[in-house]
Amino acid sequence: MMLLTVVLLLSACSSNQGSVFDSGTAQTSDNVARVPWDYRVVESTVGDLIGSDMTVLPDNELLPNDGNYATGDKIWTLQFMDAELITDADQKNEVRLSSWSTIKSYADEKTAAEDLTNLKVSVTTDVDIVGVYKTKYKDKTRNFAVLELPSGNRIKQPIDDERYTALEKKKTASVVLEEVHDFADYDSAYAKFRGWAK
Repeated sequence: MMLLTVVLLLSACSSNQGSVFDSGTAQTSDNVARVPWDYRVVESTVGDLIGSDMTVLPDNELLPNDGNYATGDKIWTLQFMDAELITDADQKNEVRLSSWSTIKSYADEKTAAEDLTNLKVSVTTDVDIVGVYKTKYKDKTRNFAVLELPSGNRIKQPIDDERYTALEKKKTASVVLEEVHDFADYDSAYAKFRGWAK
């Protein structure tokens, strides 16, 4: 009976998050997200045929041979890169890029380029200005704007004196973003800063 009482007391303590008996993993303040980062179209050559698949040269990657290509055929491939975004408690970002992966083949460059324009879309929109500031080092002054993108990530952009004055008292700025959509899930996208709209 005494042992049962001790077990019940310990289990009651362990449900308390602040308890020394809590064996849960430590909480970190970093936020990690995997996002689509970039695409490119590359001219390639069909290598060996393996069943219904083919190798793509020069990287020897294995792809389905959907186009019924022969060894030695020139093709175009769509390559994909994603990124791991790590945002710490101070809203500072670290980006870790993956290597390029081949995901689709095309018989002609025009069709590949059409797919590419649907996956990387240029958009003009307003974003929040977190703030602008100046730094000075050895009589040289540099200006920066900190913007919050639709993804919630913050970026720091160098700006000239004219733009510093224009943004100093504003809450939003008009910018050009490149939306990179996930090939497998088009609704999943990541927006990258590509310049000022005005």
